[in-house]
Amino acid sequence: MHISGQLLPTVRQLNGWPRFRLRLFAEGACVGILSGSAAGFFRWALEKGTVGREYVYSLLTQTNLLWNCLWFLVLALAGYILYKCVSYEPDAAGSGIPQVKGAISCSLHMRWFRVFWVKLFSGILGIGLGLSLGREGPSIQLGAVTAQGFSETLKRTRMEERYLITAGASAGLAMAFNAPLAGVLFALEELHRNFSGVVLAPAMAAALIATVICRLMFGAQSVFQFGVLSAFPVTYTWLAVLLGVVLGFCGLIFNKGLLLSSRFYRLPIFTKSWMPVVFALFTAGILGYVFPQILGGGNELINSLHTLPLSLKLFAALLVGKFVFTLVSYGCGVPGGFFLPILVIGALLGSVIGICLIDAGLVEEQYLSDIVVIAMAAFFTAAVHSPITGTVLIMEMTGSYEHLLVLCTAALIALVTAKLCGGRPVYDMLLERLLQKGRDGAADKKRNIIELTVGSGCLLDGKSTREIPWPEHVALIDVKRGDGEIIPDTNTVLAAGDYIYILTDDAAAAEAVRHMTEKENV
Repeated sequence: MHISGQLLPTVRQLNGWPRFRLRLFAEGACVGILSGSAAGFFRWALEKGTVGREYVYSLLTQTNLLWNCLWFLVLALAGYILYKCVSYEPDAAGSGIPQVKGAISCSLHMRWFRVFWVKLFSGILGIGLGLSLGREGPSIQLGAVTAQGFSETLKRTRMEERYLITAGASAGLAMAFNAPLAGVLFALEELHRNFSGVVLAPAMAAALIATVICRLMFGAQSVFQFGVLSAFPVTYTWLAVLLGVVLGFCGLIFNKGLLLSSRFYRLPIFTKSWMPVVFALFTAGILGYVFPQILGGGNELINSLHTLPLSLKLFAALLVGKFVFTLVSYGCGVPGGFFLPILVIGALLGSVIGICLIDAGLVEEQYLSDIVVIAMAAFFTAAVHSPITGTVLIMEMTGSYEHLLVLCTAALIALVTAKLCGGRPVYDMLLERLLQKGRDGAADKKRNIIELTVGSGCLLDGKSTREIPWPEHVALIDVKRGDGEIIPDTNTVLAAGDYIYILTDDAAAAEAVRHMTEKENV
């Protein structure tokens, strides 16, 4: 087989695998410093923005009508600026996680510097002014594009760049939530869909370095504070099952609402393209006077839940308000994620369910915070379909490591419920919708080498290379099994657990990956 000059460095990396893995680990540490610092500045700016917003509203409630009207003029101007920023760089819109998934799967190519500054500026502006959007999606994309810039500056191969983008995303999430393990697991389980050592090493190095920076900047305390969580009795395991089933259905509703939220802005009243963003900011402006608890990502709201009176009406109002305003905020298309709002909505759902169970005499009041924690893991899993990440993330964010059993139970039940009802991972659906729009940053025809894992029961498992119906524009060039390496020929039989390396072009990569990793029909 003839290998073009642009692919020779990749082939050399495959031939020098141990040294390449060590280099990736070192580069992952560098990415952790760069991506962690970028995401750290973003988090710091949002925290300052939240304090500033609360101060502004405290002043507005004491001033005359003129100053209040001027504030809404500021919101209108900010909305127009956000609209122009997203028009300039569409791949900076939304949470950014679907774009990162597309870059890793070779179906998208992000213009890293444009995405970086637009995401940073627009995210600070929109979330700082109160839109119900989270910092974690933008932090993941900021980490990923910083890593992409690092890779392009050093002229790394496309295969190596994808590993570094995964590491940058891991650092971004670790910084956003002070959760290194969750950062690694999310990058592997949701973004790269690959747990190979070559992916793990740079992702873990980046997440650990980013966490060190995070703790230097923000301290070592958990992001969510629930006071003292009671030990959850084993006899209440039934409650984890109940929460898993209920929140599995709720996750489906949230995903559908999120995907349909943009339709609201197609109503005839929105005659100009910038009007949806201004409408969302005006909504935030009104809520700043009457319901300020649901503004922003919602971290402060979760931390205050255990101090609020056990009023079903209050928690139901917070739930409905946060749910609707999150759809309004996300649907307008500005930069900002829904990762943190998912956790907030899950916590509020858990609060409502817990209060109902307490009023019915089925659960003691001291376990309400435990129910909230379990509900967050279940709702996150139902929406994202990443149960390992959901379990570890909630443990790290709440410091509730003794809740591992019930968190796993609720997360898995929620995943099964969502799948039985036809649910799909929300980020996969958003990526598909993104690709259907035909972004300018879509993948080109460049050839590169992609790593895939042979899964148990997939089309490749147990077949020789000559028996496999390879897609067009795909060639198998290397197989790694354990610590060994196999030079493939027509008699090579692939087995579950093998890591294979295929040569293809970016345009065909996504279809090739889907075809070769799907389960074989029995």
